[in-house]
Amino acid sequence: HEHGVGRLNAALDGQTLELELESPAMNLVGFEHAATSDADKAKVAAVRAQLDKPLALFSLPAAAKCTVAQQELESPLFGDEPDHDDHDEDEHGDEHHGEHSEIHAHYQFTCATPGALKNLDLATLFKTFPATQKIQVQLISPSGQQGVEVTAKAPTLKF
Repeated sequence: HEHGVGRLNAALDGQTLELELESPAMNLVGFEHAATSDADKAKVAAVRAQLDKPLALFSLPAAAKCTVAQQELESPLFGDEPDHDDHDEDEHGDEHHGEHSEIHAHYQFTCATPGALKNLDLATLFKTFPATQKIQVQLISPSGQQGVEVTAKAPTLKF
């Protein structure tokens, strides 16, 4: 959990493109505490609305004809119950609870012309969330698997 750094898992399999974005809340909303003030709540709602439009956020090429098949947003900031399966919070008490809020966004697209997905351009993502300095990407595509780090200056990765 490093501020300014997000993670993106991208997988292209046939006509299915799966994108999984994980980011510290700090990168997206600018804070990690529970939103109590109206201003904070408005910010969280705005970010959630932006994450609800993945086709715009990930600038998927129109030629690929991708549609959103499934999307899921998860964050303690959204008032969701955190997943207790993979955390041993009980052993450590709750003193760290909510300090490091993460936002997880999981998208599945169906792309009629996946061959047109030559690259993934994250420029809009960086523009939308300027506190995000770099994104560590794990990409699995027909040409194999690669780990790439993209930044606002070099926001494009090739499939």
